[in-house]
Amino acid sequence: MNPVNNNGAAQLLQQMQAMAEQAGGAREAQGNPQEGPQFAEALRNAVETVNETQLQASAMQDAFVSGEDVELTEVMVSLQKSQVAFEATKQVRNQLVEAYQDIYNMPV
Repeated sequence: MNPVNNNGAAQLLQQMQAMAEQAGGAREAQGNPQEGPQFAEALRNAVETVNETQLQASAMQDAFVSGEDVELTEVMVSLQKSQVAFEATKQVRNQLVEAYQDIYNMPV
């Protein structure tokens, strides 16, 4: 039995840290809107990353089902990573919608 591959978890952690640094850079660049990543770009990158994670998990699952040399533990870890990434994205979306509704309902 092969040991569990932690490279995917480390890669996901690095991506999350990079996104946090981008968000921190966006706060510093508020004085000049031309510098730093835009919010829409950061959001698009995050959604694309989640999509890639889900596609990779699906591909690993298909490979395992078709009998290729893929460990079940790797498939399960990949599926869990994609689920966690999707749930985190969904929570961010819910918070953005809630913030938008709060701003929309503010008296002028």
